[in-house]
Amino acid sequence: MFDPDDLDEIRRGKEEWAEETLDPTLERFGERKEEFTTDTDGQTVDRLYTPDDVADTDYEEDLGFPGEDPYTRGVYPTMYRGRLWTMRQYAGFGTPEETNERYHYLLDQGQTGLSMAFDLPTQMGFDSDAEMAAGEVGKSGVAIDTLADMETVFDGIPLDEVSTSMTINAPASILLAMYIAVGDEQGVPREQLRGTIQNDLLKEYVARNTYIYPPEPSMRIITDIFEFCAEETPKFNTISISGYHIREAGATAAQEIAFTLGNGIEYVEAALDAGLDVDDFAPQLSFFFNAHNDVFEEAAKFRAARRMWATIMEERFGADDPKSKQLKFHTQTAGSTLTAQQIENNVVRVAYQALAAVLGGTQSLHTNGKDEALALPTEESVRTALRTQQILAHESGAADTIDPLAGSYYVESLTDDLEDEAFDLLDTVDDKGGMLSAIEQQWVQRQIQDVAFERQQEIEDGDRIIVGVNEFEVDEEKEMDIQEVTAEDEQRQIDSLDDVKADRDDEAVEAKLAALRDAAEGDDNLMPYIVDAVKAYATVGEISDVLRDTFGEYRPGSTV
Repeated sequence: MFDPDDLDEIRRGKEEWAEETLDPTLERFGERKEEFTTDTDGQTVDRLYTPDDVADTDYEEDLGFPGEDPYTRGVYPTMYRGRLWTMRQYAGFGTPEETNERYHYLLDQGQTGLSMAFDLPTQMGFDSDAEMAAGEVGKSGVAIDTLADMETVFDGIPLDEVSTSMTINAPASILLAMYIAVGDEQGVPREQLRGTIQNDLLKEYVARNTYIYPPEPSMRIITDIFEFCAEETPKFNTISISGYHIREAGATAAQEIAFTLGNGIEYVEAALDAGLDVDDFAPQLSFFFNAHNDVFEEAAKFRAARRMWATIMEERFGADDPKSKQLKFHTQTAGSTLTAQQIENNVVRVAYQALAAVLGGTQSLHTNGKDEALALPTEESVRTALRTQQILAHESGAADTIDPLAGSYYVESLTDDLEDEAFDLLDTVDDKGGMLSAIEQQWVQRQIQDVAFERQQEIEDGDRIIVGVNEFEVDEEKEMDIQEVTAEDEQRQIDSLDDVKADRDDEAVEAKLAALRDAAEGDDNLMPYIVDAVKAYATVGEISDVLRDTFGEYRPGSTV
């Protein structure tokens, strides 16, 4: 992008500046640290960046224009000038009635999309009355046992007017089927349903552990969802390939990119092996990334990931449809950065993380409540988190131009560096036989664990400052209102489940579960059978148990 003679002149000018202006200042005052690095990746941050640092950049090949390959500058031609990102606060706790109330509150406050959190029993395919569910019902999200619960959650919420993201993995097929069933009841054509299911099992084996089945049947369920939704719900994103939890486990920015895209590669290959055409399902793939504190590193991460995915889809998989090459992603601010000490500081952290996501071109965004290091967020804290997005959208100017950091010598150099490091990691993954094999060998997990250990050691040694934790501490903290889910809430949910079981047609339930069992033992697409089962008010646990009996359960240490 730069004339060689101009670059020579810039280099000479930089040398003169260093000798005549910089060195005398360094001799008198020095600098705050011997070395400056990016927040998580540890890449050296140079004192000054000039066109010489991006001398090899080819504008059309490396940057291009928004809405065009390689999508570095954004997947849409107008980005936020045309439509703001979807403001999708993560919500769901206790009973379906409480979650419905919170959803209506958030929509009244200006939220533009719904995001559904499920409690741990639901995530693991257990009903609220199961022994394994005791003490956990409604604690980390809403308890969903049957279609009746989903009907309650979306009471008064037209599914043709909102999009809904569901953070659910092993039982994703069941919760998607329930959402489709509610849409059918509302008279919403399936092709109008919009939203996302996370449905990302590989990252569960790596970082989060809410898996049920072994990888092979899990991949079958995922590809069945791809095929079913391509025909039935073409506006619904069939997977949200998640780097968020990988980053929460301790990964660097480059590792987050590499391992997330590596999982994406594995899913694409599984779908191709199942006989699907890449351009039939790839446009419905979506991604889910974390936003940490280093604004420039995070913005560069998002830009690098977009460019990499476009390259991977074209060169590795031969995708022709431009939508197959577009990396569209949701972002959540970093829960792992929130502190229990001086929790008001979390509002500031979240604001900067949200800024990084917007500067990086996210399609939707969740901002954490300040109290999430302690408990589920209160109504007041989710309102503040939503207002953070609204102020960013309407008052900051960050949404007024496309890719505002483009052309920054620092950001472009950092984007290139993150891309190079992430591709190097992907090369290593390929050498190990792909992500499934690398996970089986525990290589991916070790990479993340090593970084997490190093970062924690830096905090304990005082080399990494966490404001309010190991620096700038105070002796007293004011008391906070905490959102609680009680034993009475759990019992109400169990009573509700009992009522549904008493009222349903048990013979119909058994027939639908038997049909699902036959399909699982064969090679039919499972989704139509799961939809039929949930419409008969079969429970999450009953459907999951049919698949457990057929597919078995994954245990750590077994072959992945």
